[in-house]
This record gives sequence, structure tokens and C-alpha cells, in this order.
Amino acid sequence: MRTKQTIAALVAGCAALLIAGCGGGGGSADSAGSAEAPAAAPVQESQALNADDGEAKDAAERNPASGVEVTRQERQVIYTGRMTVRVKDVAAAAQQAKDVVTEAGGHLAKEESRSSEHSNASAEMEFKIPPAKYPEVLTRLGRDLGERLSLNQQTEDVTLKVADVESRVKSAERSLESLRTLLTKANTIGQVLDVEREIATREADLESLQAQRKTLAEQTAMATLTLRLVGPAAAVTTPSDEPPGFLGGLQAGWESLVDFLLVLVTVLGALLPWLVVITPLVLLAIVALRRRRRRTPRPPTPDPDPSTA
Repeated sequence: MRTKQTIAALVAGCAALLIAGCGGGGGSADSAGSAEAPAAAPVQESQALNADDGEAKDAAERNPASGVEVTRQERQVIYTGRMTVRVKDVAAAAQQAKDVVTEAGGHLAKEESRSSEHSNASAEMEFKIPPAKYPEVLTRLGRDLGERLSLNQQTEDVTLKVADVESRVKSAERSLESLRTLLTKANTIGQVLDVEREIATREADLESLQAQRKTLAEQTAMATLTLRLVGPAAAVTTPSDEPPGFLGGLQAGWESLVDFLLVLVTVLGALLPWLVVITPLVLLAIVALRRRRRRTPRPPTPDPDPSTA
């Protein structure tokens, strides 16, 4: 009986301990739930921020260039043109063209004029014009001076070429600096001579690149316009006016023949005054020589030898 009572007491104690453990677990679970409840709001806010960041990221992925700052590169362009204008007065038109170009900020680089008759006079001028004013100057010269006969324009974009030359100049300068530093560390005469020879070669290359850079800078800084002014009666030949083939050769031959005859007539006109003076003197000298020959007696002819006969 005592053994049965002892076993019953142990069973009751275990049951009590199990009931107490279940109650403690529920309380801890409730306390954990109450502790996590206040932190729900910050978690929701962080989730909202993460959602906004995700939307911004998605927008950036859809448009990759939206966040890229674009820098506009200045183009380097060479403008060249040639214009022929028929005018009434070549000298006055040339002065007017100079005034128009000077007003636009340009200048006269070269001039060649041919003064003959008023109607056959001509002049050829080379102007340097700022690229921004180049179209305006072309319009004014072709409209205000007279009748525009022809206009040829050329445009060349040398942006990449300018960048390449600039990069090569910088590389050559750095190479020269390295060679000069190496020259100070040379120990033998042979090393010094080799380094000096290489420095001279690199300096020549650098000077060539600097000359190319200067030429490109001058060509891009100013547009070049060659203006030809011709009088009312001056002949103007353009490549489009020359007929090809047989007709072109025939026209060229006729023009060369006319030019030869003009030269021949000019030479005869220059020699005619001398011929007027020299020809009578030459004729008088010829007549005097003939008279002298007639007056001079001829020597007698000897008789033939009878023995010879």
C-alpha cells in the first residue's frame, strides 16, 4: 500500500509540474507578442522606404541615361568657299567687299588685281571670316556687290583629327620629359649619346605635331573665302561651262589660236615704229651698194695662149 501511495504522489507531482510549465509557456508567448506589437510601425515604414527605393531603381533600369550628365562637345569645322561676282566697277566693289568682311570681324589675307580696261578689269581676294559670320557674309557679298556667277563651298569636320593631334602632342611632351630625366641618370658617354639622339628625334616629331595643331587651329578659327570680281565685259570660264570631248578640244584650240594672234599683233604693233625708221635706211644702203658695184670697172680678160690652143 505504501508503495502504491508513493507512486500516486509522484504521478500527481509530475502532473502539477506539467500544468505549471504549460502556463509559463503561454505567458512567455503572450509577452513576446506584446513586445513585438510596438515594433510593427517601424517595420512598415522601412518596408515603404524599400518599396520607394525599388521603384526608383526600376525606373533607372528602364531608362539608363536618365542619371547621366551629357556634356556637349564643341565641333571643329573647316569652312572654305569660292565665289565669282560680276560687278560694274571692280575697284568700288572690292572696297565694299573689304568693308563687309571687316564689319563681320574678318580681314583680307591676299589680293591680286588685273587693271586693263574698265569693263575687262578683274580682282581676286582671299578673306578670313569668323565661322559664325560666314553665312551672313556670303549672302551679303553675293547680293549687294552685283550678279553672282558661281559659288563653291566645302565643309570638313576635323574634330577627331584635332583631338588626335592634341593627344599625340601631350604624349610626345611626356616622353621628352622622361628622356630628359633619363639623361641625368646616364653614366657612360654611349648612354648619353643614345639618349640625346632619341631626344632630338622626339623633339622633331613634337615640332611637327605642334605645327599641325597650329594649322588646324588657324583653319578652324577662321573660314576662308576666295572672292573673284570681274567687270561687265570680262570673260569668265568655269568648269561647268567647258564642253567635254571634241567640242571642248575645239574650243580650247580656237582660244589658243586667238591668243597667239593677239600676241603676234601686239609684237607687230611694238615693232612697227622701228620698221618705219629702219626700212628706208636699209633700202638706201642696198641701192648704194648696187650703184657702187656698177661703177667699179671689171679687170680685162687675158688673151688665150696660142701654144695652149
